[in-house]
Amino acid sequence: MSMKMTKQVLLPLIAMVVLMVLIIPSACSDKTESAPGSVIIVGQNIDFGTVALNSSSPAQEVRLLGKDITKDVVASVSSHFEIAYDGKNFSSQITLTAAQVNEGAKLQVRCTPTETGSIDGTMTITGYLEEEVTSSFVANVVEKLHTISTFKSERLAFGNGHSQSAVETFTFPDNPEKVENITMFIKLRCPDGGCNAWDVFANVRLKHPEKDDWLEIGRYITPYGVDNSQVVKGFPIDVTDFKGLLTGEVTLKAYIEVWSSDGWLLDVDFEIIEGTPDYKYYQVAELLDYANNSLGGVPYGESHNFDLEKCVSIPVGAEQSGFRTIITGWGHATPNDSDGRPCAEWCFRTHHIHIEDTPMFTHDLKGIGCGSNKVSPQGGNWQPDRAGWCPGMEVPVRHDVFETDMSGESFCYKYAFAPWTNDMQSTAQNKHAYYAITSYVVVKSNSPIEAIIVD
Repeated sequence: MSMKMTKQVLLPLIAMVVLMVLIIPSACSDKTESAPGSVIIVGQNIDFGTVALNSSSPAQEVRLLGKDITKDVVASVSSHFEIAYDGKNFSSQITLTAAQVNEGAKLQVRCTPTETGSIDGTMTITGYLEEEVTSSFVANVVEKLHTISTFKSERLAFGNGHSQSAVETFTFPDNPEKVENITMFIKLRCPDGGCNAWDVFANVRLKHPEKDDWLEIGRYITPYGVDNSQVVKGFPIDVTDFKGLLTGEVTLKAYIEVWSSDGWLLDVDFEIIEGTPDYKYYQVAELLDYANNSLGGVPYGESHNFDLEKCVSIPVGAEQSGFRTIITGWGHATPNDSDGRPCAEWCFRTHHIHIEDTPMFTHDLKGIGCGSNKVSPQGGNWQPDRAGWCPGMEVPVRHDVFETDMSGESFCYKYAFAPWTNDMQSTAQNKHAYYAITSYVVVKSNSPIEAIIVD
């Protein structure tokens, strides 16, 4: 990534490249068609995610592409699913005319489960030839599900009266001890005029109700110049660790490090599953927070005054203890690795969490498959692997759990970066490398527990 002024200078050129990339795939997509006398299904494998028992999921689209079909086509779905042609009249089976299929019939499918657990289903297309064509569905059905909508169409941008961040307070359920899982979904849409052209650092924070602290609950990287509509609900981030704080009146801060006035329209939703949790009570305490933005992280390969060592006291009654860490590398510092990768956006490193000066947990910051990103194509250099993150994707959360419960134990923690020295010879405008990192202690129990102490 380049510095602010470099991005602003290159923005018009990048925007032109984005436009060309977006136009070419859309022109090619119209050429997808079936052979004469047959039908293909666009959207053959659909995951409906988590759905509440005895409810209806949001409908997802399946398209039938016919070629010279001369007979009516019958589309039927298995139990727990329904299908419609007009988006309103759902049933287990519908009949489509040959003309509708030849024109590319758009169908809507939804999950309507009557039992809990993992549900598999199919849609079968018959009536026009001997061989059936099928599409598969899957859903995770739970007894009770709350959907909490927070930020909606929040415009985050820079300049022209816009802001990179937004703060609002929202109401969450009051019974965290019954919560089994909480997933946060990040949805990005383009404002009029298009999305921002760059892949930038972005996150959501939670204000601690008893302290003046903002805890990072999730981080993601924006795509190059496109929305993330290909991820149906948005980037999923498991935030169950914070269930003891995601209750009652909750204040959230959304941030995108965008440096132009186009920016993004942001939606943030939470799915809260009530059921049988692993533990009823969770406590979270901050260890490290050096992630206000991409260049606000810990300088890598040079001396600094960032404190990476803490002493921790785990409360009596803890039944599970561990750490939750999010880390991303930024900058194009040298010397390059032997494969030509500068640090810390591109260089693959292995870092450790030390407990009492002994390496106990390992974090491999290596490629996670940027080229197979669901959000594709994008308008920029999105396919090459970064060091543990990708443009247009949520940043992985790294969980490390002690083998014992650690009840009543005290220890010293240190985050240890792999040895490397910055030679300050990079040709980039910013010669430094950075690791934007947050790390928290997470303690769980089936009985109420005292707060974690961090010194």
